[in-house]
Amino acid sequence: MTTDRLSQAWHALAAGDHARAEALFGALLREPAVDPLALVGMASLLRQQGRLRDAVLHCDAALRADPRCAEAWLERAFVLNVGGSMAAASESYRQVLALEPANAAAHAGLAALAARDGQADRARTHAAAALASEPGNAIAAAALATVEIEAGNPAAARDLLYPFAAQQAEPSPERIQLLTTYGDALARSGDPEAAFAAYTAAQAEFTALHEPPAGSRETHRSLIERISAELEAAPVAAWNQPAPPPSTGAAARHVFLLGYPRSGTTLVENVLASLPQVVALEERPTLIEADRAFLAEAGGIARLAGLDPAALAGPAQAYWDHVRAAGIDPTGQTFIDMDPLKATRLPLIARLFPAARILIMRRDPRDVVLSCFRNSFALTSAALEFTTLERTAWHYDAMMRLIELARRRLPLAYHEVDYHALVRDFDGTTRALCGFLDLPWDESLRRFDSTARNRGVATASASQVRRGLYDGRGQWEPFARHFEPVLPILQPWIDKFGYA
Repeated sequence: MTTDRLSQAWHALAAGDHARAEALFGALLREPAVDPLALVGMASLLRQQGRLRDAVLHCDAALRADPRCAEAWLERAFVLNVGGSMAAASESYRQVLALEPANAAAHAGLAALAARDGQADRARTHAAAALASEPGNAIAAAALATVEIEAGNPAAARDLLYPFAAQQAEPSPERIQLLTTYGDALARSGDPEAAFAAYTAAQAEFTALHEPPAGSRETHRSLIERISAELEAAPVAAWNQPAPPPSTGAAARHVFLLGYPRSGTTLVENVLASLPQVVALEERPTLIEADRAFLAEAGGIARLAGLDPAALAGPAQAYWDHVRAAGIDPTGQTFIDMDPLKATRLPLIARLFPAARILIMRRDPRDVVLSCFRNSFALTSAALEFTTLERTAWHYDAMMRLIELARRRLPLAYHEVDYHALVRDFDGTTRALCGFLDLPWDESLRRFDSTARNRGVATASASQVRRGLYDGRGQWEPFARHFEPVLPILQPWIDKFGYA
């Protein structure tokens, strides 16, 4: 009986009936003797819903019940991969292969990780093993294509992926990645129209898989607009209050690096992390308690503005606890919290860490919007905003409006870092950056590519940062025709930031 219900639960999950799958898996998990595969199934469901912490906890529970459960190790690898913990994901994939040496999904996962890290030979080896076991494995094919693109052979990548892309198939994360890589191959081969069609198809499949019913939950753009409205309404004097009591284990200097995805934040993070007295953390949820208290529901910003500083000691300490839990010891160091979308947390930062310094990345809005649209991101509420050029442009507009409002109303120290200036004049731009942060300039800053390789990069910018000073200006130009409808949204920012 339990076996039948477990089979029904997995079938519902495969069919995309998440409500039925959740009900079935939930019932199975309430039984006295829990089948590890029920825990794995629930983990898979949670991953697809973007609830990664809960997903990995279910995997770990399955592995406590059966350490040789290859399905649990594989799902754990998937979850860690999506969450950006690439080294841990790689180890979980290897645990799968120790149990099942021909497992196609594990080989494909290792091939994809090797390809993004520039390890071409390793990527080819694992991709070949995956395709030998499963000739239609899309992730392995995409990894091979990525290697070809990186080697300067986009036509070979295009030809490799065409048979896969032309197949009719149900939307899946694997197919979305394949279509995105196919678009990159087409773009590098000089066919922007076909590339745009591939990106559009990938985003349409992402929407089909993940977009919740209209009005069922707050969109990320709506969240930004709500925060902006509440910040506008709060008295300016409310932000000029003493800092909370000192936290245990806080950094000597505290820096938030933000702006917008694909604007160059990963590049600047690794530049600064090249200095011996700097530690950095990329895109981690460090403000979880403050988010729940002040951003989860309407009116939170007003409550935050009116709180006594002592009442903020708990959320401030929780922040540093999360930093340490991520493997960073910031004591006595300059700590960089890099997250391009943390501009939504500027009111929190102003009250919790009024001495923090804010770095804002700038890049041509057209390049930024295009890059967000043409990338395959893990599921988040923000990633759902990148499914069309127009939707991305409106989200960008909302974020820039919030940043400009925060600069007018919040008493924080801000410094803009222009991606275009950094590419043209690396030393001059980084000297000004170090001056703002009271850090000594050092030639080690120029070796940020080595820093990136040694630290590992979990963001979509991994391949660019590994190549050194990558000039990504003007990538939007081959797609100019598609920008005509969204230029009225972006033009004010193009003009304001000096990219006209």
